[in-house]
Amino acid sequence: QVQLVESGGGLVQAGGSLRLSCAASGRTRSTYGMGWFRQAPGKEREFVSSISWSGGTTDYADSVKGRFTISRAGAKNTVNLQMNSLKPEDTARYYCALSYPQPFPRSSADYWGQGIQVTVSS
Repeated sequence: QVQLVESGGGLVQAGGSLRLSCAASGRTRSTYGMGWFRQAPGKEREFVSSISWSGGTTDYADSVKGRFTISRAGAKNTVNLQMNSLKPEDTARYYCALSYPQPFPRSSADYWGQGIQVTVSS
C-alpha cells in the first residue's frame, strides 16, 4: 500500500501565498512522478501540476503557470507546491497524486491523497 499525506492548506486572502506539501510512504516503486489536482464545488477534478522523479520535468496547467511552483524535497518522496498570487478561483480541495507512468498523465494517477482545502477570499 502507498499512502500520500497532504499538509499546508488553509485560508488566505487574494494575492497571498500558501505552500502545500505531500509525503509519500509505503510500498512505492523505486521511481515515480508526483503531482497535484484540484476540485472545486460543482466542478470536475482538474490537473494542476506535476514533477518527474528527477525533478527535471515539470508541468503546469495554464491557469496556474507563472504563479505556482512544484518541487521535490527530502529523499524525493515529498512534493511541495508553492502557490503565489492566489486568486479566489484557486479555491478548491487539492489532491496529491502519484503516478508510475511517465510523463505524468494529466487525467489520472495510481494513488491519491485524501485532499486538503485551500480557500482564497476576495
